[in-house]
Order: sequence, then C-alpha cells, then structure tokens
Amino acid sequence: MSRIVVLVGSVRKGGNTELLAKAFADGAGQDNEVELLSVADYNVHPCIGCNYCYLSEGSRCVQQDDMVKIYDMLRQADTVIVASPVYFYGISAQLKALIDRLHTPMRNEFHIKSLGLILVGAAELPDLFDPIVTQYRMILRFFGLKDVGMVLVSGAREKGAVLSGDGMKRAYDLGRNLNQ
Repeated sequence: MSRIVVLVGSVRKGGNTELLAKAFADGAGQDNEVELLSVADYNVHPCIGCNYCYLSEGSRCVQQDDMVKIYDMLRQADTVIVASPVYFYGISAQLKALIDRLHTPMRNEFHIKSLGLILVGAAELPDLFDPIVTQYRMILRFFGLKDVGMVLVSGAREKGAVLSGDGMKRAYDLGRNLNQ
C-alpha cells in the first residue's frame, strides 16, 4: 500500500480537474491511501527566491503560510499526482506557486518515488499539453522519479464536460492500475 497525494490545481470546485482527480482517487484508493489536496483550500504565497530556506534551521521558509501543512503531507507521500487545468499552455498559477515552493532543501526529506499527471484543457489543439508534458518529463529525469502515467483531456470547456468521453475512465484506470 502506497501513500498518494493528489495536488489538485483548480480553484473551481466540482470542475473538470477535480472530477478527474476524484476518479483517479477512486481507482487508486482501493489499494492505496489517497489524499486529495486542493490548492483552493490553502493560502500559499509564491516563492520570492530569497533562499532563506537554504540557511534556516529545518529549511524553514521565511513566509508564514499554509505551505508548512503541505510539506508535511508531501513528506509522507510515495507518489504525487499533479492535476491541473491548462491556462495559456501552463498549469494553474496556484499550483505553480505550490510547486515553486518545493525549491527548498526540505524536499530532500521527501520519499516520493513516482509522479503522475492529469491535465484538462478547453482547447482541442494537437500540441495543447506539450509545454507542461516537457516540464513534467524534465522533473521526472532530474529527480529520478518513476512515471506512473498521464491522463490528458482536451475539449473540456464547460464544467462537467469530462463526464462525457473516456477521460473519467482513463483517470480511474490510472489509479486502479497504479501498483501493477
């Protein structure tokens, strides 16, 4: 049994990203402990690049916000799934702020072994996900993480659009087959 943290990068409650993340969690939760972490529920400030965390005891950040709680969750995770809507060919600003705050020596305390990606976008462009997937692959390589897979859903403009098509099944199957 693995401990999985799903970083849900959408602030729209009940939206397409959250629906796909929950489908993944339903599949993965049968054999793993899964925690959905919605960025909308946390106050996380962007990294200011001061490098205070490299000098402070315990690699603490100079900023006083909810990132402390998120660090604690990530310390216990074996797998992280990043789920985000696509805005201008990138992940959401809220999720980007959280990820940038992982630029800290504290990440050396994490035991994360694998990473997965769930993206949903309104456009139907053939290269819609390419910039994010490139960054994802670079992160996998840099940290030596296992790629557990990706679910990429385009053409989902309206809230609930992912309920039609095969995106929900693919997200569920990714979670269900995670340990195989």
